Amino acid sequence: MTATNKTIKTKIVKQTKKKKEPKKKPKKILKKDETQKLRIRVRAYEHKILDNSIKQIIDTILRFDAIIVGPIPLPTEIKKYTVNRAPFIYKDAREQFEMRVHKRVMDIINPSPKVIEALTNMNLPSGVNIDIKTI
Repeated sequence: MTATNKTIKTKIVKQTKKKKEPKKKPKKILKKDETQKLRIRVRAYEHKILDNSIKQIIDTILRFDAIIVGPIPLPTEIKKYTVNRAPFIYKDAREQFEMRVHKRVMDIINPSPKVIEALTNMNLPSGVNIDIKTI
């Protein structure tokens, strides 16, 4: 064999080798028995107002015979602020302030449209923040 024959054979071998394609991930197929969930996240600065509003939410949900998981208390978020008392000197004289945000999470399994409408039209006290998401 001559040098040109070897190079021709190597070129042919290189051309015939197929490139490996990356494996494709299979798409997630939804099961028939999978359920829809609503996740309600309630936040407030005062825990008593938060607990009262949670009771109000539970009462409205149970009126429509929905399944509730929770309320689950989440860790309290504490924000601390340190401020100098004096405007110029006296660095040792300081005050600390803190804000506590209390949180609860609830899940509603297979909510009906009436439940969703009742939750959106609900009147909660001021200082209570409610977030509703579908899962």
